[in-house]
Amino acid sequence: MTKPSSTYRVQLRPEFTFGDAAELVDYLRELGVGALYTSPVLDATPGSTHGYDVVDPTRARPELGGEEGRKALSARLKDAGLGLVVDIVPNHMAVEVPKADAWWWDVLRHGRDSAYAGYFDIDWSRARLLLPVLGDDDAVSELAVEGDELVYYDHRFPIAPGTGGGSPREVHDRQHYELVGWRRGNAELNYRRFFDITNLAAVSVEKPEVFAETHGEVLRWVADGDVQGLRVDHPDGLADPGGYMKRLREGAPDAWLVVEKILHPGEALPQSWPVDGTTGYDALREIAGVFVDPAAAPAFTRLAAELGGRTDFHAVEEQARRLVTDRILVAEVRRIAALLTGRPEGHLEGTYVPEGGLQGSDGPSAGVEPEAARAAVAEVMIAFPVYRSYLPEGGENWAAALELARTRRPDLGAALDALDTQVRGEPEGGLATRIQQTSGMVVAKGTEDTTFYRFTRFAALNEVGGNPDRFGLGVADFHGLAENRAAAYPATMTTLTTHDTKRSEDTRARLAVLSEVPGEFAAAVRRWTARRPIDEPALNLLAWQTLVGAWPISAERLAGYLDKAAKESKLRTTWTDHDEPFERAVAAWPGQVLGDAELAADVEAFVGRVRGPGWVNSLGQKLVQLAGPGIPDVYQGTELWDRSLVDPDNRREVDYAVRREILGRVLAGELPEVDETGAAKLLVVQKTLTLRRERPELFTGYRPLHAEGAAADHLLAFQRGEDLAVAVTRLPVGLARDGGWRDTVLPLTEGVWTDALTGHTVGERPAAAPLFDRYPVALLVRGDS
Repeated sequence: MTKPSSTYRVQLRPEFTFGDAAELVDYLRELGVGALYTSPVLDATPGSTHGYDVVDPTRARPELGGEEGRKALSARLKDAGLGLVVDIVPNHMAVEVPKADAWWWDVLRHGRDSAYAGYFDIDWSRARLLLPVLGDDDAVSELAVEGDELVYYDHRFPIAPGTGGGSPREVHDRQHYELVGWRRGNAELNYRRFFDITNLAAVSVEKPEVFAETHGEVLRWVADGDVQGLRVDHPDGLADPGGYMKRLREGAPDAWLVVEKILHPGEALPQSWPVDGTTGYDALREIAGVFVDPAAAPAFTRLAAELGGRTDFHAVEEQARRLVTDRILVAEVRRIAALLTGRPEGHLEGTYVPEGGLQGSDGPSAGVEPEAARAAVAEVMIAFPVYRSYLPEGGENWAAALELARTRRPDLGAALDALDTQVRGEPEGGLATRIQQTSGMVVAKGTEDTTFYRFTRFAALNEVGGNPDRFGLGVADFHGLAENRAAAYPATMTTLTTHDTKRSEDTRARLAVLSEVPGEFAAAVRRWTARRPIDEPALNLLAWQTLVGAWPISAERLAGYLDKAAKESKLRTTWTDHDEPFERAVAAWPGQVLGDAELAADVEAFVGRVRGPGWVNSLGQKLVQLAGPGIPDVYQGTELWDRSLVDPDNRREVDYAVRREILGRVLAGELPEVDETGAAKLLVVQKTLTLRRERPELFTGYRPLHAEGAAADHLLAFQRGEDLAVAVTRLPVGLARDGGWRDTVLPLTEGVWTDALTGHTVGERPAAAPLFDRYPVALLVRGDS
């Protein structure tokens, strides 16, 4: 297997193309990076800023430079000795601009007779394909005919052969699709989608011919040696993730394969998947957690309750997931329930066959009424302890969900029994497949995209793959999890920031400091709220944490974030049902706070007290990630301080001129101060990644190291192999409050050790105070380096 020593993630878009990425190659080489890791590069919806809305998987995206640009980038990387890792999207394709997706256009034109009708996961038992694109159903009267196309403002749809003539409404009524009001999508959609996004239609990649068509081009790049690794997006949406991974491995036997699988605490990847690991959210949760002080939990719980926020995480989560099944994924729940009842009601019946998709009949359970079936299906998905099960693997998660569902809804006993019997009896059947595909959407939409904006007790924990109910992670637990990673998945990806994280690593690191000053922060929030409150408790507490974590931040950026947070929480307003007075108040809040000189000065003074410890946390968690088990990824720009928030804020343009200038100084031997420039972080990144690339033999295994002395709990350390040790500072506020390092020492293996960050040498029992004299972290190499 060809695996990179590290990766550097870039977000490609029309304004940052293959050519722009190629211009970064020399910089990345000097930074120590092993491979460039890109967002999706196949052709996407015109103007797409992220690339996950693929419209043509058979060619490199022309807006990025097309095939010529792709090949030029690959050649540049090869010349520099760097690899290329590409993000791929097997679950869905974009249909927002029907004509841009030739396969979808053909399906709309020819219906089930289209050569591509089986490429998409469509319920053909309904007379026509439902397209919820109109303002409302009455907007059918606003349709027009232009040539062989049906037009609704800037939306265009094909007219099937022989169905033209007459009024636009008459033409519309003769098509293989039905244009309806957009609100009908959640309840009536008859094609599987990505979460609740009707513009992303699911692809039946489990069929060999569809896999071949959608993956042929990317696998050609792998075979040609242009691509060394693949990152698989959203595997939980696939009908047969394990089968897909095996087929992908067959097509790319030597590639580094990582999957965007969100693991809950204690959950492991299915053992049968032939992949190298996840995209690192599990590592993020563990690394970030060890820099949080668990003792602060009661204080933050009291503050949230005092301000009117919810403090029972599981109750909030259950309510949020129930909202998803009852209001957002209604069509999906009905479609699954129909497989249980045997009453299709316009929904597909069938058995999942690995080589051919859904076929035949499942033998539905007689006697289960539609409403009971829908309630049972929803209740099980709400109760899932993880994103999904992978039956027959992961049977314990299925059993746990059934048990909790029975506890919550004993009146559904018969329906739940029927569901359990059918799913366990046919783990590859249509019912089992559908419910597993959908449970991940319920969990992700209900927890990540709703609960994390409602349960805002301590925002640093509200992260993809996170567990806000567990306040921090002890050192012993951290070591145990790192040892497991080193043993089970030594080539998994690790990360601290991605395009999907709710906030960047440095924002999170500063927020972690709040766990060391809970009383001071609570007093500040009470003071600030009394002066400029937001009239919704969860958003109010989140807003003050965000202001502190991202300071300094413009009113425009903060307003954009709070608008998204308010809509995602679905408490006072949503993306579709707007409380416009509330939204206007939220939009005005950042300007009012920043424009209030006395309040802004108070916030700035508080930030001044946590800024330095936040830098200590940032450097500590970065070195732990970069030098620890797994293949570390650096998200674009985060080699310097980056206090970004959720997308699209984290996709802003990166200033590489500044980074090149600082890198030049570091390469010339400068040891920068730990200050607002972030140059010290870039030094840590450059020194560690270069060492990983040049001496990979150092980064093997994992063994906890234990400091001795008065401040031992503030020193997190571990050893890789025999000749590399990592030591970092944790909980720096408490360390300073208690008198510093004092007599603390770090016992090491016999020999002379050199700090790769500073060049200073130490013996086998270095005292912590001089060890951390220059930086609060150390990367120690034994012997003659």
